Amino acid sequence: MVDYKCNLCPRGCGADRCNTLGFCSSGRRVRIARASRHMWEEPCISGERGSGTVFFSGCNLKCVFCQNEKISRGKVGIELSVDELSDLFLKINDSGVHNINLVTPTHFLDVIIKALEPIKSRLTVPVVYNCSGYESVEMLGHTKGIIDIFLTDIKYKSNILSSKYSSCENYFDVAIRCLEEMIKLVGKPKMRDGIMVSGVIVRHLILPTHKADSIDILEALFERFGNKSFLVSLMNQYTPTENCSAFPALTRRVTSLEYKRVTEIFERLGFDGFLQEKSSSSTDFIPDFDDTGEFLSAF
Repeated sequence: MVDYKCNLCPRGCGADRCNTLGFCSSGRRVRIARASRHMWEEPCISGERGSGTVFFSGCNLKCVFCQNEKISRGKVGIELSVDELSDLFLKINDSGVHNINLVTPTHFLDVIIKALEPIKSRLTVPVVYNCSGYESVEMLGHTKGIIDIFLTDIKYKSNILSSKYSSCENYFDVAIRCLEEMIKLVGKPKMRDGIMVSGVIVRHLILPTHKADSIDILEALFERFGNKSFLVSLMNQYTPTENCSAFPALTRRVTSLEYKRVTEIFERLGFDGFLQEKSSSSTDFIPDFDDTGEFLSAF
């Protein structure tokens, strides 16, 4: 599926990841930094039994405000073979969680597909693709019948902001095409006893000073897709990191007034979804990551 030089994501950085690291700070073998039962996703994902999350190391964006920088820069984690990854997915499936949740999987998607294809018929819970939104439409097409739920970010409308904060000048154009493909692949949201079994959730993290961009995103989504094609999760958990000191607009948290203004537009447009409490803006909700592999015993 990949003719190495790497083209797994829209950057098409062309790195020979068998011998060097790509833009995503990752080599060829899958590296994961945490596998655990996660209780703080959206209610229809975590439910009462939790979401079986697998955090992949590395990322194809370079967000200056990333709260998971320890793993997004590929600094920690253990390597797994395709068979070991399949075994992990089966253990998660059998652990009683509501789903298998693949966090930041983009740059390992070809290997993930190889791990899921032979075991998909044995899974009794849906598979969640939890991503930044900056995906390859072609690669997404290969997930048909394998991924059940897309939990995707739409981070920016403005190319100026995406370039400044995530080193990605064409983010929205790519993300909106990918969202269209995701909807085609899995359809409108479907629930069973309050838990999502298929469909799309669009996440948006509101940034301080930039509520106008958040409003632009909501209006653009409504204009293109209406308000019933997916659920929307407005996130109020922005927490400044040390890297934000070089960006004055990002050195504080979102104000109540900023959040209120964005949620008013959310409600006026009639989106279904989730509004996050201000108490979520805390480093307490950032998971611990390590490279010991001890987390594998969680399942």
